[in-house]
Amino acid sequence: QVQLVESGGGLVQAGGSLRLSCAASGRTSFSNYAMGWYRQAPGKQRELVAAISSGGRTNYADSVKGRFTIFRDNAKNTVSLQMNSLKSEDTAVYYCAAGTWIVGLVPKYWGQGTQVTVSS
Repeated sequence: QVQLVESGGGLVQAGGSLRLSCAASGRTSFSNYAMGWYRQAPGKQRELVAAISSGGRTNYADSVKGRFTIFRDNAKNTVSLQMNSLKSEDTAVYYCAAGTWIVGLVPKYWGQGTQVTVSS
């Protein structure tokens, strides 16, 4: 089992930046997991924002390419999402996920989510 706890959400103006962090704990070899961030806006399906494999390969949703960066620190069992040039459409609950990498992330474990609100 892997427990995931997100932090760093909040309210920010459009054009601003936020960094989300996710700490993993439990019976885990964190470095072996692919990690990712998903988001879900009201009335919409959960969607992948960014993912990173155990080897450091990344992929991003087209809507965030060039603005968001995912990175991991295996020594600290954390994965982070740096979000720049935020837009109102980035408003959502952001979830951390851990799983395997088959072409992209296949999530198995989820965090509880953290709210990101971007005001225009």
